[in-house]
Amino acid sequence: MPQEDSQCEKIGLVGLGLVGTAIAERLVGGGYEVVGFDIDGARVAHAERLGVQSADSLAHLAGQVSRLILSLPDTSVVLEVVEGSDGILQAESLPDCIIDTTTGDPDQTAALSGRLGERGVSFLDATISGSSLQVKEGQAVLMVGGDSVAFEKCLDLFDVLSPKVFYLGLSGSGSKAKLASNLVLGLNRVALAEGLVFAEKLGLDLEAFLDVLKVSPAYSAAMDAKGDKMLSGDFAPQSRIRQHRKDVSLILKYAKQAGQELALSKTHLDILDGAIQAGDGDLDNAAVIREIRRRAKRKDRPGQ
Repeated sequence: MPQEDSQCEKIGLVGLGLVGTAIAERLVGGGYEVVGFDIDGARVAHAERLGVQSADSLAHLAGQVSRLILSLPDTSVVLEVVEGSDGILQAESLPDCIIDTTTGDPDQTAALSGRLGERGVSFLDATISGSSLQVKEGQAVLMVGGDSVAFEKCLDLFDVLSPKVFYLGLSGSGSKAKLASNLVLGLNRVALAEGLVFAEKLGLDLEAFLDVLKVSPAYSAAMDAKGDKMLSGDFAPQSRIRQHRKDVSLILKYAKQAGQELALSKTHLDILDGAIQAGDGDLDNAAVIREIRRRAKRKDRPGQ
């Protein structure tokens, strides 16, 4: 929890989507004032109802705070928000530290950290493993790269967000860990979806079968987070298929650079592309089961 003298500190937050809003709720609940910015007015209005103050511009926001958190779709948006013509660096006074929770490109993240360091701003890539619901409940995992002194100075914020915080080394390390973690997590989800559809084809009761899976050697945390959603068809987004598709694309990019063949992830990307083409891109990642079912039905058709 934050120190007593930090209770009224203002924390900047850029990006009030699913994860950004969950971060805001954690910080407000931890005793911080949160000043937010988003280009979507509806998101801003929702955040204000949760106790978040709003800023008129990125520069206005940056000039009010010493620490600022980013929760954005990808690295290109991060670069525009930080270095663009209307970005954070246009503020008269700059934050001491920027904490980027975006799942981004590790090399570009490290390069941005270097440029910000020249301006006297510490930059931490603090990627998050977990859905917006898990962030809201304080059950996500934070993987942090960047200057160790800046990390120590921000432990009060990290402790409010989650008890599971790992410092992994130089800038870009958090982003690299997130990609490797998402490789495993994504495959766990798609394996669960494929296994459930297979069990369904065999005529098993899926609720009973899921109970078996959860206590069997096949268990993964994806069963707790997504199993019931897959069975009920509740695909209200806690994390979106379209966003994970971006992550898998980055995973394959860096695997190619490292000379590693990721056959399973290539298949996973194809499944995600099919889901997006079918109109499921903005649904929760659990909706990948819909694409598995569609493919199973096509195989069932005569002549297919």
